[in-house]
Amino acid sequence: MPEIPPVTISQAFEVAFQHHKAGRLADAEAIYHQILAVRPNNPKVLHLLGVAAHQEGRNDLAIKWIRQAIVLNPDFPIAHCNLGEGYRATGRFDEAIAAYRRALQLKPDMQQAHNNMGNALAAQGHLDDAIAAFRRALQLKSDYPEALNNLGSALKDQGELDDSIAAYRRALLIKPDHAPAHSNLVYALHFHPGHDDKMIAEEHLRWNRQFSDSLKKFVRPHTNDRNPGRRLRVGYVSPDFRDHPVGRFMLPLLKRHDRRQFEILCYFGGGQPDWMTKLIRGLAGSWRNTLGVPDAGLAEMIRRDGVDILVSLTMHTAGNRLPVFARRPAPVQVAWLAYPGSTGLESIGYRLTDAHMEPPGQDSAWSSEEPVRLPDCWCCYDPAGESPEINALPASSAEGVTFGSLNNFAKVDDGVLALWARVLEAAQGSKLLMLCPEGRSRERVRAFFGARGIAAERVELVGYVSRWDYLRRYERIDVGLDSFPCNGMTTTCDALWMGAPVLTLPGKMPVSRAGLSILSTVGLAELAASSEEDYVRMAVELAGNLPRLAHLRATLRGRMLASPLMDAPRFARNVEAAYRSMWERWKG
Repeated sequence: MPEIPPVTISQAFEVAFQHHKAGRLADAEAIYHQILAVRPNNPKVLHLLGVAAHQEGRNDLAIKWIRQAIVLNPDFPIAHCNLGEGYRATGRFDEAIAAYRRALQLKPDMQQAHNNMGNALAAQGHLDDAIAAFRRALQLKSDYPEALNNLGSALKDQGELDDSIAAYRRALLIKPDHAPAHSNLVYALHFHPGHDDKMIAEEHLRWNRQFSDSLKKFVRPHTNDRNPGRRLRVGYVSPDFRDHPVGRFMLPLLKRHDRRQFEILCYFGGGQPDWMTKLIRGLAGSWRNTLGVPDAGLAEMIRRDGVDILVSLTMHTAGNRLPVFARRPAPVQVAWLAYPGSTGLESIGYRLTDAHMEPPGQDSAWSSEEPVRLPDCWCCYDPAGESPEINALPASSAEGVTFGSLNNFAKVDDGVLALWARVLEAAQGSKLLMLCPEGRSRERVRAFFGARGIAAERVELVGYVSRWDYLRRYERIDVGLDSFPCNGMTTTCDALWMGAPVLTLPGKMPVSRAGLSILSTVGLAELAASSEEDYVRMAVELAGNLPRLAHLRATLRGRMLASPLMDAPRFARNVEAAYRSMWERWKG
């Protein structure tokens, strides 16, 4: 522990603060504690100790330190704002919002508090209020890229993709090196029907020029033992080792990895751990908490760990560490799972996919990585936790069939809504149950269907609920309707698990063929439509064939359990064979 130099407390504080700004949190905290040993009631130091703890993911401790600072100085607006960040990181959103409001009472023009308030409101699903908070922050500070980035994400969740993409681009005009905003832009393009694989590839190139090319100077030769048959060290990098689709899809592989042939390391960059984090940590051979660790430090950590194969499970989604991959800390680097598609990084040599999403011989010029097609499906499903029993077909005791989509609303644009309206028009007496955020989004959807003559009582809009209650919603759905061009993945698997067949409309890109992949793997490829007209025809035929729907409902769970989609040992061997092949090709 560094000692306070023989100077004044204020000078020691300045030294600690410089360490803090440079990301040397341990050094900063050590000096903060030494200052407190001399001046125990220093609110500034207590506050910064809390900020450092928050940056390291120790949010309970962060709350403790910052509350002590506020007791000593109740009129400390930035402390109230950062107390809110601690509460938000632990899921205590009401307390977070109360803390931000107190900060704004003390300092009404505090744009950071408005921005953070927006994040808490968005996490609660109050998107209209969140957007208003972000826009208030931007009124106070027009060149505020963080608020623009957050605004873009809230607009995306509302399904307003044009405005979302515009917000991300505006953030990048102000701050070209804002990596999260640029990754969010890349990811949002996958949802927009007006952006094809060529446009996404062009954005990948821009991302590389800004964030990857300058890091090539840090790439060094690897000294890993090239023995092709030895036990390999595989590192998985993600902030989503928690109750999250990535965490759930990782469970089957982590449970069945052959520990004699592969040593597993998990690099967790998320915030508050949960029950699934604990489960995944128990399955990892080594666990590294990387929250607050800078990219250069994480790259060196991976090198010291001797990782042979490094896998990005996040790609361009939130919390990714792609600049780490740009430094090539491992000889073999792979992209997988966040979404079907490419990262665009030259430093990532491979990505896992399958022949349903990317038929052999298909042009993949849009992809920087080499596609490695797993034999069955690119993922393995595990419902993870208790699931409700499958009920009888809802339509058997109702006046008509209920179609449903619980997909992320960002995937539901006007083209999707128009096709679903055609389904409702063609299937007499049918209804639609769909996920849609409260507020302006629901007003827009109701107006959309109303303008097409669909009575309001035929469309039920619902919000986010607990997983158990989410699964129980399928008890009211006879047939699932997949979104496009960005298909559902977790939602498609969950619908099938609960006995609801899903209609999908495949496109050209992998992200629009995930539904086909899942359905083919369980032997239901006939539920993939060839056109919008075919989609409507198939929906009407299913709605008019209750015996078939009842049979599917009674047999789908058993069909899934018997299929490769839930054969974890088989999936693990397929992935491990792919890893071994990649390793054998590494020439150093």
